[in-house]
Amino acid sequence: MTNPGWALQKAAYEALIADSALTTLLGGDRLYDHVPQSSAFPHVAIDQMRINDWSTGTERGSEHVLMLHIWSRYDGKREAYEIADAVREALDDAELTLDDNRLVNLSHQYSDLKRDPDGETYHGVMRFRAVTEPLG
Repeated sequence: MTNPGWALQKAAYEALIADSALTTLLGGDRLYDHVPQSSAFPHVAIDQMRINDWSTGTERGSEHVLMLHIWSRYDGKREAYEIADAVREALDDAELTLDDNRLVNLSHQYSDLKRDPDGETYHGVMRFRAVTEPLG
């Protein structure tokens, strides 16, 4: 059986990489699980995944908190905002297909955008919440 966190991350990645608006904004498929040191800007990293038990007395389930990070060196915040909008459009309330699991819901909870201490990089953090249950 596929871990529901991995199944969700894989399905989210596939939805994001298939989104032509996002890949255009990123200048290609700059969506990472592990960001290479030589990665060009802008890019998006699928980062933290927290999984909580969401089972009931009769059904198993998992609650997931999925964090994505946006990195941009555009002169101003516009690029980071546009990328965040594209990510939210692709994932918020998306109907993703997960290996061995069913996605009950997926919703955007918040986005936070700030300038990094280096003074040239904008860093966006996006949080999504999902609930999954095993198939069968």
